[in-house]
Amino acid sequence: MNPYVAPLVMLVASNVFMTFAWYGHLKFKVTPLWIAVMVSWGIAFFEYWLAVPANRIGSSVYSAAQLKTMQEVVTLTVFAGFSVLYLKEPLGWNHLIGFALIALGAAFIFQTR
Repeated sequence: MNPYVAPLVMLVASNVFMTFAWYGHLKFKVTPLWIAVMVSWGIAFFEYWLAVPANRIGSSVYSAAQLKTMQEVVTLTVFAGFSVLYLKEPLGWNHLIGFALIALGAAFIFQTR
């Protein structure tokens, strides 16, 4: 596995699981909360099987700050798609500007000295 690419691919996959674990239940508000928590916990189990190895593999070429920044940008990207496609909630200009500012901040983390 390429240590530059594998963490990104694995973090995208892990974030899909985690986004469904955290927000997927919002379409099923009549389901008892305890069931939503248990199902979410089960989904999050698979997220960990991707996120932990992604960080372990990535640590050979990225700093911890870079890995965390990568994860946050991936999280926002996955969430934006999830919000629009699954929850049917629109993204406004304010969301897009906010996400762009976070991405700009992330670019600074990856600058070399």
